[in-house]
Amino acid sequence: MNLLRQWQIRWRAVPAREQRLALLALLATSLALLWWLALAPALAVLRAAPAQHRALDGQLQQMLGLQAQAKALQAQPVLPVDQTRLALEAALKPLGPGAQMAVQVDRATVTLKAVPAAALAQWLATARQNAHAAPMEAHLVRNPAGSWDGTLVLNLGGRS
Repeated sequence: MNLLRQWQIRWRAVPAREQRLALLALLATSLALLWWLALAPALAVLRAAPAQHRALDGQLQQMLGLQAQAKALQAQPVLPVDQTRLALEAALKPLGPGAQMAVQVDRATVTLKAVPAAALAQWLATARQNAHAAPMEAHLVRNPAGSWDGTLVLNLGGRS
């Protein structure tokens, strides 16, 4: 309380004109702080909101498209194991000697060596569409040439 009392005594000793100037400087500093700490960030968020809203709408549309695609794939009938295996073998032919398939009961293990990314993506889409098989496991590594090496394990019977 002693400091407050000393401050009040000194303040009263300052001429009225200087008191007004000090109060005006305090008001200007307070308004500047209010602008920089409260109003400017809020206005920046408001300015950015429409662009963020458009971006989120685009992501939502993409997600809805993927959901529709997933539901369409789930609605496809389950193929017998032999038919699935034959469809996978046919789909592997365009990949050439870089793709080998080994079948064990209800699983197919596809070994890839130097398969281009575009060909791998096309093969995965074809395998899902024609053979109704999706990878259960994937161990892929991109080699220095930009193509893919590794193995994919696909379920041949039932949903994966």
